[in-house]
Amino acid sequence: MKPHVILHMMSSIDGRIVVTDWPDEIDVADIYEQVHARLNGDAWIVGRATMAEFEEGEPRPLKASERFPRSTWKAPNAVKGPYGIAFDRHGKLHLNKGDANGDPLVVVLTEKVSDDHLAELRRDGISYIFAGADDIDLRKTLSILAEEFGIERLLLEGGGGINGAFLADDLIDEISLLVMPVADGAVDAPTLFDRIGGTTRALRLDAVERLEGDVVHLRYRLAAR
Repeated sequence: MKPHVILHMMSSIDGRIVVTDWPDEIDVADIYEQVHARLNGDAWIVGRATMAEFEEGEPRPLKASERFPRSTWKAPNAVKGPYGIAFDRHGKLHLNKGDANGDPLVVVLTEKVSDDHLAELRRDGISYIFAGADDIDLRKTLSILAEEFGIERLLLEGGGGINGAFLADDLIDEISLLVMPVADGAVDAPTLFDRIGGTTRALRLDAVERLEGDVVHLRYRLAAR
């Protein structure tokens, strides 16, 4: 059992996804969040670097006074979604809070994460799950999120490495892509799907919508293999 996974991203017309140097007159965040809300996900999931943008203050390490079991721990605020979920296999995030924009946080870990870090997560009210001993198993991740958090509709929101891994494992059901009226042209910049060796999949176009500001919203489904 796994949630229905919708890849929701925005890009320039040449597929770049880093918005730092895009023209200021394009309010990319507002447009992106409007469509994010319309997609009505039970949760959204990102990589560690993206979730690090929500960190508050300096890291506050904690020394564990006990050894914790390597099993799911749900924070008191994790009663219902939408949830904000991040992959953090080595336990490097120090968010210092239990939510991101009001959404309860869940981190996906490996069993090698220290007890000190688990103590920190518990102190900060951040739920966590384990999806592998040494590396993260994406299918296991989705199964746990569905069974233990009731997530049925998950928005995958990058970056390119995470997106590429989901695509390679055939875990994406549909794609929601906002094409911004920007030509980027940056060499070696992150793209929608970044994976060594590449992964090629055919798509089926479901819908095209022109939004305010010359933004185009494309909806695709993954074609059957």
